[in-house]
Amino acid sequence: MEFLLTNARLVPVVSDEIENGFLWVRDGKIRQLGPMDSCPAAGEIETRDAKGLSVYPGFIDAHCHLGMLEDGLDFEGDDVNESTDPVTPQLRAVDGLNPLDRCFAEARAAGVTCVVTGPGSANPIGGQLAVVKTAGLSADDMVLRAPAAIKFAFGENPKSVYHDRKETPVTRMGTAALIRETLEKARRYMEKKEPEYDAKCEALLPLLRGEIPAHCHAHRADDIFTALRICREFHLRCVIIHGTEGHLIAPRLAQEGAPVVAGPVLCDRCKPELRALTPSGPGVLHRAGIPTALCTDHTVIPIQYLPILAGLCVREGMPRQAALRAITRTPAEILGLADTVGGLAPGLDADFTLYRGDPLSLEGKCAATYIQGEEVYESEEVFVNFE
Repeated sequence: MEFLLTNARLVPVVSDEIENGFLWVRDGKIRQLGPMDSCPAAGEIETRDAKGLSVYPGFIDAHCHLGMLEDGLDFEGDDVNESTDPVTPQLRAVDGLNPLDRCFAEARAAGVTCVVTGPGSANPIGGQLAVVKTAGLSADDMVLRAPAAIKFAFGENPKSVYHDRKETPVTRMGTAALIRETLEKARRYMEKKEPEYDAKCEALLPLLRGEIPAHCHAHRADDIFTALRICREFHLRCVIIHGTEGHLIAPRLAQEGAPVVAGPVLCDRCKPELRALTPSGPGVLHRAGIPTALCTDHTVIPIQYLPILAGLCVREGMPRQAALRAITRTPAEILGLADTVGGLAPGLDADFTLYRGDPLSLEGKCAATYIQGEEVYESEEVFVNFE
């Protein structure tokens, strides 16, 4: 498929805005973009006039459970946590993903084109996360990278789940000890020339080899430092997920060099470790020089409100460009996918969204969404003209 989107305001994020420009899409990729006065002659190329609309890169949610915890269901649609075993790195997100969960459609209708989804945070080691596009009939068709990371969890979640079961771990020390023990076992497994197959160890090899990062659920400051401590011990690439008290330790956290996927910032303080939750936190992290992305943690916050969360962070002190990057370019960089998604530039996937008004405001309204050049959502009367 090939077409020209014309007369649009382009917000590439990775380069300067173009007030009146064109976007040339071919074979699922962005071929070219620029001001209208440099637009190539349309010729046989289909042209879509987007006058009055702004084009943004598709939004990226760097941490959620979309398709794993289905809307409107109880345990029947809950495939987030295998809470029968505290150590489950062998679980694969793609085996629990339901692409027909209606929340994927709601994601597309808000311009969210890519998410990190997978096992949750009941277990100290929860499983393998996946980066998926938000359109497709099969998880196999949607995957951009799997595994994308191994999910670890620190703090109250593992304690709460296994306290109720009267099993290890019921303390923060127990959580850390289980993680260390498992990583050491996997390291020794990796060093053996012909080890007896172990699914848990096998799943951790890409992590130990540095091919994928550890995504560490941690809210409280001490839990953040425990996650960083263990990652240093085993030479793991660390991404802090949530980082609710990160703003309290921002200068020290900046020294660690680990990015933070912050949020969700618009929810209640439903447990003690969220007592310092504030929507000003991501802005503090950004100003400290910490790469900061935003997340909904869907279903905590419904996926379609990702750009609204960015707008809230702007209201609370985060620079607008940084907030926009926090749902586009920054998560792409954190995921190692900046050469594929997260901006409008030649060679990147043609994942973009067209908005009437500002997507970071309540007045903004998504008019259409494209994934790899295919229209996956369209409101009524989007385009002025088709040629």
